[in-house]
This record gives sequence, structure tokens and C-alpha cells, in this order.
Amino acid sequence: MSNTTNLSRERINTLMHEHVEVCPYDPSWPACYQEEEILLKRVLPADLVIRIDHIGSTAVPGLSAKPIIDVQVEVRSLERVRQDVVPELEEMGYEFIWRPTIGEEAPFYAWFIKRDAKGQRTHHIHMVEPDQASEDRILFRDRLRTHPKDALAYERLKADLAERFPTDRAAYTQGKTDFVTRIIQLARSAGT
Repeated sequence: MSNTTNLSRERINTLMHEHVEVCPYDPSWPACYQEEEILLKRVLPADLVIRIDHIGSTAVPGLSAKPIIDVQVEVRSLERVRQDVVPELEEMGYEFIWRPTIGEEAPFYAWFIKRDAKGQRTHHIHMVEPDQASEDRILFRDRLRTHPKDALAYERLKADLAERFPTDRAAYTQGKTDFVTRIIQLARSAGT
């Protein structure tokens, strides 16, 4: 295992123990996303980007969330992201992590973290090559946007997990897995 991989795993471990906070919905989140999308469209090579989407709980009107805007950028080549995009975004102050999609194993993706002046996370940029997981994130978002009861159940689950695992993001995320999987299955079967 290379030193870079070890450093990345250590950095991921540190990031996974930052405080988990679920906040009431902030109506400024869509505008924050729009600003980030405009910035990304300006700095990313147009021929690299397939689509950019607001994902995660901040993309669901009225839903409480960690106050971090999640942006999924589907790209034609992650290798090109590593070569051409990483240096530019790091120069702009984004943290870059080459991280596994699930657990410790491939597939990997490019994860960028943007922070405010106080060091708090404001944005997560997930650069991925299109696959079922990237499509599922959109299905999940859209299902919560159109099914308020599912959104409310998710909100309650997240609040409970944040209270139980305030400094364990891995446990917080793992605690959501069964719910997320069930909602994606419902979305697929309903075609929404």
C-alpha cells in the first residue's frame, strides 16, 4: 500500500469523526447549490462533465439535513479528473480525497470538500463516472421530493442517528443504509 493511500485512509478516518449535526431546512440551500453549480460549470472542462445535480437531503425542500450541500458531478473520465481537475480545485481551496464508494473497496471516486472561513464543511462535490449508484442518488432524492411521508421518516431517522452517533459519521451513514435501500427499491418499482 502506498503512502498516498495510507494518508488518504488516515484523512478519511479523521473526516469520519467530525461532528454530525442535523439542522432544520434552510431555504437558502437551493441558492447555495446554484452558486456552486455555476462555479463548477465555469472551472470544469465542458467536455468532461455529463451532468451536475443537487443530491442529498439539502436537495429536498423542507427536509432537515446536515448543512452541507451535496453536488454530484457525473464525468466522462475520473482519470482526467485526477490529472486536470484536482490541481485546480485544490488551488481554489477544496480538499481532495480519492475514496472508495462503499467501505474500503473499489469503485473509487473523486470527493472534494469545501469549507467556510471557520473550517466548517459547506459543500461535498462527488465526481463519479455514471453508474447505478449515481442514478440511485437521483432516484432517492426525487422519491423524497414527491413523498412527504418518506421524507418525514427519513428526517426522524437522521435526527435519531445524529443524536446516537454525533462523532461517528460511518455509523450515522450505516444506520441509514436499510432505509435508503428500501426507498430506492420503491422508487424503481414505482418508476418515480
